[in-house]
Amino acid sequence: MTRHPPEARDAPDPDVTVRPAAKERPQLREPSSEPQQPASATPGAPGKSRKRSLMFTLLPVTLIIGGYLYVTGGAVMSTDNAYVQADMVGLSTDVSGIVMEVLVHDNQGVAKGDVLFELDDLPFRLALDRAEAQIGNTRNDLAALQASYRNMLSQVAQARTDVDFNNVNFRRQQQLVANNFTPQATFDASRNTLQGSQQKLASLEQQLAGIAANLNGNPDAPIEDHPRYKDALAARNEAARQLAHTVVKAPFAGIVTNVPSLQPGQYLAAAATAFNIVSTDHVWVEASPKETELTYVKPGQRATIDVDTYPGQHWVGAVDSISPASASSFSLLPAENTSGNWVKVVQRIPMRIRVNNAPGRPPLRVGMSVELNVDTGHARGLPGFITELFGSSEGSNG
Repeated sequence: MTRHPPEARDAPDPDVTVRPAAKERPQLREPSSEPQQPASATPGAPGKSRKRSLMFTLLPVTLIIGGYLYVTGGAVMSTDNAYVQADMVGLSTDVSGIVMEVLVHDNQGVAKGDVLFELDDLPFRLALDRAEAQIGNTRNDLAALQASYRNMLSQVAQARTDVDFNNVNFRRQQQLVANNFTPQATFDASRNTLQGSQQKLASLEQQLAGIAANLNGNPDAPIEDHPRYKDALAARNEAARQLAHTVVKAPFAGIVTNVPSLQPGQYLAAAATAFNIVSTDHVWVEASPKETELTYVKPGQRATIDVDTYPGQHWVGAVDSISPASASSFSLLPAENTSGNWVKVVQRIPMRIRVNNAPGRPPLRVGMSVELNVDTGHARGLPGFITELFGSSEGSNG
């Protein structure tokens, strides 16, 4: 059996003609009687069409609502740069002494007039007793002066009588000695007597004037009107005032704090702060909005107050006052804008919000953060370019 190599087996026969294979023609389909759908009609296309139509419908409505809100909005000025404030006083007294008793504890609520602490009152009671005794001494001295004045009046009257009598006797002796009816010695004696009585009268009158001066020039005035008596009475009242100030009372209703800084036995100097009291009745909100936010804010406008500590709770108040200067104007080192590196910074203007009483609400404490909304009643209106556009259109039509 003869085997042919692979090359001889696969070689083409030279006597056989090989034709190229014919290309396949695409088969044409017969036209169908059913209507053909457009290429875009794919599954889910109806949903997209509805969304598109809904979007085009809602867009004008949204623009109209947004435009209305913009035009009618802008009436509320809002700021979160606001904090609760209240009257806060450092309690002190104008007398010095040893603390005897502290009658309150830290963070205790007190009413106006409640006793807070007391100083040792013994030195002040002794001073009051001395002042009252001085009033009695002054009254007695003035009464003695009045009696001396009356006695001096009688002595002056008697001295005037003696002067008149001695004067008459002197004139008589003068006539007698001129006619040689009396000796010269008798005349000299009468003259000396007259001169002595005149000197005595002058001395008594000087004493009377001195007593009258000590009686404030009006010896018949009541003792209570005399300056010395008034001075003694004022000293007594001052001693009583200092004694009363050894008992320190609450100047207003509030809550005391930092009480442990004062202990019994401690020496408290006059005008030194013992502890503090924070008012619970006079509370307000201190806000510092930007200057660009105060365009339409005026005193008396209604304000809504939301305190961060109490979510959902609302307080109502009103604009009480607006500061005449920015907060930076009151700083110890105000900004100097004269250098070449000046940068404009929006200033903040302090304003005070009065808080209306709200019984049953949680307590407002100093320093609490607040969100403030002030109803200015001002509508924003149309933008300027729209107003100018309509104005120019009306002008061209006219």
